[in-house]
Amino acid sequence: MDMPIDMQHQQMGYDRTATMFTPEGHLLQVEYAEKAVRLGSSSIGMVCSDGVFIISDKRNEDQLVVPGSASKIYEIDNHLFSSIAGIVSDARVLIDKAQILAQQHRITYDGPIEIETIVKEICNVKQQFSQYGGARPFGVSLMIGGIYNGKPQLYTSYVTGNYFEYYANAIGENDERIKEKLKEKYKRDITIKKGVKLALDIFKEIKGNKFNIKHFQLFYLKKDGEEIQKLESSQIENIK
Repeated sequence: MDMPIDMQHQQMGYDRTATMFTPEGHLLQVEYAEKAVRLGSSSIGMVCSDGVFIISDKRNEDQLVVPGSASKIYEIDNHLFSSIAGIVSDARVLIDKAQILAQQHRITYDGPIEIETIVKEICNVKQQFSQYGGARPFGVSLMIGGIYNGKPQLYTSYVTGNYFEYYANAIGENDERIKEKLKEKYKRDITIKKGVKLALDIFKEIKGNKFNIKHFQLFYLKKDGEEIQKLESSQIENIK
């Protein structure tokens, strides 16, 4: 009986380093890292007519854990924030780097950093860890939303070091199913309030009886707002 291609590659050692290509042109360690991302909790982000938001499933069911310590969305600067999917400890390193870059930019230029600049720097680090021996790729994707010069923006940084700007996107568990729903129902003129309702409806449909609003957190920033708004659990349904 013929052995599956993946097993052949493993036995031949193509997955023992992040720098070795298979004959088909794959980096198996990078693909394994992408699988780790899809095991992570889900986040949905949308660019709306009045701002931008990211809502995330913290997926924390341990009653002994303090709820506020299980965050999946982080503030990078007062004009941008990021959700994560994958290995949280990997994400923490990248979030710390992004926060430092934002602070350095404010000190140097006395103004907010461009969102794409932050995303590009994070992706440069990710790409390096898929190129050099003795290190593994970061097993995490970041979705970064914010407002720069009055324009709401949403980016996603992938394991490979690639990134794209989106009107709406999802990362983590069931990301492909969620994106199919977004393609059907997302409209560019949607407001944050209606967008959050749409995101929650999608989560309810996909998670079924496992859906629990207490496991979710929401960060949003309006065009005319000065501060990022952060809501937890039942507060989300009362968004104004």
